[in-house]
Amino acid sequence: MTPVQTLPEGGPTAFHSTWERMDTLLTFAGSAEAQALTHAALEVEVQCRGREVLRQLMADHFALRAKEEVRHAQVVDAQGIPHTTHEDDHTRPLVTIFGSIPVSRVAYRHKGTTNLYPADLVANLPSESYSHGLREIAARAALQDSFDSTVGTIAQQTGQRLGKRQVEQLVGKAAKDVDGKGIVMRREGLRPSTAKVGKAGHKLQTRLSSGEKRGRKRMAEVGSVYGVTPVVRTPPDILSPQSADSQASKTPGPTAQDKWLTASVVDDARSVIRTVMHEAERRDPHHDRPWLGLVDGNNDQLRHLHTEARQRHIDLPLFIDFIHVLEYLWKAAWCFFAAGDPQAEAWVLHHGLAILHGKSSVVAGAIRRKAPTNHLTKDQRQAADRCADYLLHKRAYLDYPTALAQGWPIATGITPGACRHLVKDRFDITGARWGLAGAEAILKLRAVWSNGDWTAYWAYHLAQEQQRVHRERYAPGSFPAVA
Repeated sequence: MTPVQTLPEGGPTAFHSTWERMDTLLTFAGSAEAQALTHAALEVEVQCRGREVLRQLMADHFALRAKEEVRHAQVVDAQGIPHTTHEDDHTRPLVTIFGSIPVSRVAYRHKGTTNLYPADLVANLPSESYSHGLREIAARAALQDSFDSTVGTIAQQTGQRLGKRQVEQLVGKAAKDVDGKGIVMRREGLRPSTAKVGKAGHKLQTRLSSGEKRGRKRMAEVGSVYGVTPVVRTPPDILSPQSADSQASKTPGPTAQDKWLTASVVDDARSVIRTVMHEAERRDPHHDRPWLGLVDGNNDQLRHLHTEARQRHIDLPLFIDFIHVLEYLWKAAWCFFAAGDPQAEAWVLHHGLAILHGKSSVVAGAIRRKAPTNHLTKDQRQAADRCADYLLHKRAYLDYPTALAQGWPIATGITPGACRHLVKDRFDITGARWGLAGAEAILKLRAVWSNGDWTAYWAYHLAQEQQRVHRERYAPGSFPAVA
């Protein structure tokens, strides 16, 4: 068969090798060999050969850059030292999404100092050999699946074979500029208190006894910011018998809008709450709108929220998520009723409505009186006592009548949903054990993705990379501005 001629006479000689590879690909596409293949086999062959054409195109492009690179009389480094000697053809590898290519550029030298490469600044080459394109593919794949699976995804999409450690490093770099639930950690990644639990051992070798914990999870701090339109409701709108009529008559609660999430397994509650408050203040810098805090009752979170609100001169009503209160009620109910007893549901409904009417102290007293009436031992009544203590200690944050009258939400699926999406769906993969740096990188990147900020973040990340890796090595104003 006659070869397909694609290289025009007098064509761009800098890309001669690319034209030759393209010519080879087109020749193959029209050959008997290609026509004998199934469509699936042809797809694979064209993908591999096409990737080689693109790899050659990248190589030819950087060869052209090297040939046409402007030579400067001198380049001054960040210490003010002029680099006046230059040498051509300093080559480094760059592993792109199409394959590995050599990148040659001019080195500016001064004895006893590190070479400067202005062309690296212009191209924003990474500090490692892997391109930013590979870095982004690794990061996006690792958001959804294990690092081992990410290795396979990269190979399938690009043909490049990276090791698991290289993938983890790329993901860590990807999360560098990103300004809860428990994650199963390797021992060195646990908080001291959790590590102490793990070292203490357990009563049984094959399973946990009642009340014991494995001591292998580090809790992530998760926060969210969103807006709502107030909807006035009454207690029966929140809790009522599960009949068709009662459900139909309920007023729907406020709907979350413009949700934003943040999470960290490294930072403490104070840092995460400060980040949440910064985002809220960014949205409402003049405090024109009413603010509301919903928490699960953690004392540290409540204390830090009070502190942040006071420092910002914000009136911040705080409420404990009513779903969290119901969990305490249900645990107390099983102290008094057998498993599956319908009376337990009626009991929770009755006391839940009383709490919604602002009678949490009355409910606490009723629970305390019921325990001796049922002749429960100290161990049998533990959950009931915890519930009563909780209702008394947290009553300042259980003013649900005010919240419902103002149309405010008293429960949210945002943070629990964030815990499930950001943490559980990715970190609870069977058998996974996490190092602290890897867990933090994935957690932050998943938050960026959930917020719909990936494109904007990635552009910012690449700009920060250029500043960190290249611009900081030069004296201000010593080199022409680069976009």
